[in-house]
Amino acid sequence: MSSDRQNQIRQCLEARFSPQELLVKDQSHLHAGHAGAKDGRGHFDVTIVAEEFTGKSRLERHRMVYGALGNLLESDIHALRIKALTPSER
Repeated sequence: MSSDRQNQIRQCLEARFSPQELLVKDQSHLHAGHAGAKDGRGHFDVTIVAEEFTGKSRLERHRMVYGALGNLLESDIHALRIKALTPSER
């Protein structure tokens, strides 16, 4: 199930941003017993490098990522740590 979620996250982000770099880590095991883990949704860490973030604030970048993930935020993702960078920031 975990790798399926990672793949879904990856597919959504690749389709939206065509990133130069994308790393999706499942951190759910670090939150076992946490209230958010009880409903089966996961904790993920995303690092994404894409041109589309150029000229955007950190908040705007995060909103762009949330928008790309859409319904996964309601059905599969409880927590998401985002590191969204431009190629020049890498």
